[in-house]
Amino acid sequence: MPPELVENMIERYSELRHNQVISNTGFESPCSTKGESYRFSPLWSNGPRLHGGNPIGFVPASRGGVSIESIRPMYYQTQRMMIGGGSITPAVKGLLITNVCVFLFQHFQPQIVFIFGLLPFLVWGKLYIWQLFTYQFLHGGIFHLLFNMLALWMFGCDLERRWGTHFFLRYYFVSVVGGAILNTVFLPGQIAPSIGASAGIYGILLAYGLIYPNRTVYFYFFFPLKMKHFVIIIGLISLYSSITTIHSGIAHLAHLGGMVFGYIYLRWGNPWVWARIYLDQYSLARRKRRLRIITANKDDDSKPTLH
Repeated sequence: MPPELVENMIERYSELRHNQVISNTGFESPCSTKGESYRFSPLWSNGPRLHGGNPIGFVPASRGGVSIESIRPMYYQTQRMMIGGGSITPAVKGLLITNVCVFLFQHFQPQIVFIFGLLPFLVWGKLYIWQLFTYQFLHGGIFHLLFNMLALWMFGCDLERRWGTHFFLRYYFVSVVGGAILNTVFLPGQIAPSIGASAGIYGILLAYGLIYPNRTVYFYFFFPLKMKHFVIIIGLISLYSSITTIHSGIAHLAHLGGMVFGYIYLRWGNPWVWARIYLDQYSLARRKRRLRIITANKDDDSKPTLH
């Protein structure tokens, strides 16, 4: 076969495959030099090959070519490395914008840290309950914000695509508030504000490790680890640090609380639903204790009866 014909057929094949108009049986191209038509086929399990195992074949149609009825394609699985979480999802996008905007406002009004940051002694003493939620939008510096938002995008987008926006946001905020609760309960006298979205990020990392345990991440961007091992390592680091380095300036208890409350939410669902079920059962049991059933003979009207 003339080389220019081979090149022309390859270009034509690539164009048709790109436009998804060619079938798996290939296509025929006339050869003007010999008056012969050739069939161009991809590599089939019983199809032709060129010398050296080239995964394409050219066989004159008059000599049979490939049997269209009997061919079966060979499928190949390739692995590729993906950086990040792909296209950004609505909830993650909203969280990124909110955190960046609050960080810019915080730069010009730094005193808001003492109003919206997490200060356990104010939560206990003056009931600043909103701090359990608002502390997540404040950050201690550009790198603090950058790494938290990078992790949110890298791992949060896949979870939101799998769960949907509403469940993803509920889970994320449960992790955030759970981290604040654990920090407030065990460090009630803390006077330095805790800020940052790290509790929510740790909750996302836990969920990602449970759902995609065998995906590979690069610890500190250099050491490849499976996601399940990565989650175990950061969990143990948070647990150890929360015990040994209480005054390190890092809210290790909040990190640990984000993972703990995130797991509880995934394992047993919304705690408010369980509380509502318990209250309904308790109310029903109380009503049963008050109920009196009075029995009487059918023809005896001397006593009241209940129907």
